[in-house]
Amino acid sequence: MTSALPQKFNRSVSLIAWGLNEEILLEEFLDRAFALLSVCVDDFEIVFVDDGSTDRTPEILKAYAAKEPRLRVITNEVNLNIGQSSRRAITAATKEVVFWQTVDWAYDIRNLRIFLELMNHFNVVQGVRPLPIRLLSYIPVLRSIYRVRTRSDNFRKAIVSLGNYYILRILFGAPFHDFQNVTFYPTKLLQSVVLSGDSSFINPECLLRTYERGTTYLEVPIPFIPRTAGEAKGTKLSSIRKSIRDILRAWLSWGWCQRGKNRQESSRRIFRVWQPFNLDEKVIELTAPLFKEFR
Repeated sequence: MTSALPQKFNRSVSLIAWGLNEEILLEEFLDRAFALLSVCVDDFEIVFVDDGSTDRTPEILKAYAAKEPRLRVITNEVNLNIGQSSRRAITAATKEVVFWQTVDWAYDIRNLRIFLELMNHFNVVQGVRPLPIRLLSYIPVLRSIYRVRTRSDNFRKAIVSLGNYYILRILFGAPFHDFQNVTFYPTKLLQSVVLSGDSSFINPECLLRTYERGTTYLEVPIPFIPRTAGEAKGTKLSSIRKSIRDILRAWLSWGWCQRGKNRQESSRRIFRVWQPFNLDEKVIELTAPLFKEFR
């Protein structure tokens, strides 16, 4: 933890999550989340949506909530998928800042205290999977090769993830360096936008919809952590089809008319840790410990 930080974040925080049949990982996830949040902030909650689980997930959640009142459980009677589950969690969040983490802890948020503090300087703090700072990583085609190496559990999933990324960049024009990562929002801002995706498109939709509001973003390095247990569901063929359907519906409904504006305004509203010449002195001081992620 950097000396630029006060001991605890001065605003309240909601961590939201959802899962389907995650009995193997659930208790470890909750232990880890409560331990990390307790170090970083005094006033927090965890909102967990059980998306129609048929294993021991409901029992684990009930027992945990009985001993930890800061865990709030929402139950889908049937499986509604990630989009509707995340929308329910967003609506239910009651604290000032909201972010999400996956049950398999797919994103390395050990620098959570820094990310939260940066919310006092930018509207939204967006995680990106960091690339090593090398000359070759700045060449567009080779940059994609670097992205594949650090993007997902295996090569096939990494290709799916990278393909999804470029589709979103091309169709919507907003030059974020990652659309599927941990993002920190003001809760009221996120609750004020219209979200309709039923699939994993929900995370990019949150970014793109808040981007329409003239929001400022800081991209910070949050590495991907490969899953070691349980079943990943996001790259199943059925999930990919649903995501593509949601992307096309959104583009035809509102995305196409925002594309040109998104590209024109990016330099004034998307800031990046690895471009410190655009950051003020206080932010540079806060983000200095993050540069080790680019090695």
